[in-house]
Amino acid sequence: MANRDPRQIQLEIDAARESLAATLDQLVYRSSPTRLRARGQAAVQQFLQTPAGMAVVGAVGVLVTVVVVRRIRHRND
Repeated sequence: MANRDPRQIQLEIDAARESLAATLDQLVYRSSPTRLRARGQAAVQQFLQTPAGMAVVGAVGVLVTVVVVRRIRHRND
């Protein structure tokens, strides 16, 4: 390795440090619990507005209704 100027080495270290700091800031932003929750909620809301999502909601509603009716009927036995 060729002899390098200490000032040049320090500039390279500073550039690497800034790059690592920027990467870390981006990772912290991407993994923020608040941001992840908001993305998840948006994805669920978007899915529920599709025909498949509406079908799922309808099926769950029917299933809950059947379970509640069966429990009421069996409670009176």
